[in-house]
Amino acid sequence: MLAINGVEDHIHILIGMRPTQSLSDLLQDTKSGSYKWINDNKLTKRKFAWQEGYGAFSYSKSHVPNVIRYIHNQEEHHRKKSFLEEYEEFLKKFEVDYDRRYIFKEPE
Repeated sequence: MLAINGVEDHIHILIGMRPTQSLSDLLQDTKSGSYKWINDNKLTKRKFAWQEGYGAFSYSKSHVPNVIRYIHNQEEHHRKKSFLEEYEEFLKKFEVDYDRRYIFKEPE
């Protein structure tokens, strides 16, 4: 774990991984473990649940300090731009084809 921070509707996690590690297994373990812990400890008024799926982007080692700074400044950053706006910018920047029906949904 290199950095983690979040706001009301999402979190950012920066991790270092080895090529033999599975990102999908890591996220499944992280989401299921945190789901259970949050609900067992009654940290929300309603039952907590993660949305399906996740977004993952890779960065070169030289970009790590900037990504950590970005993650630590989530609250300030999202005063200017919503997560959905930002996520679509990431998808376009990284040239990821997507259908808007299947990306992040605003919390209910």
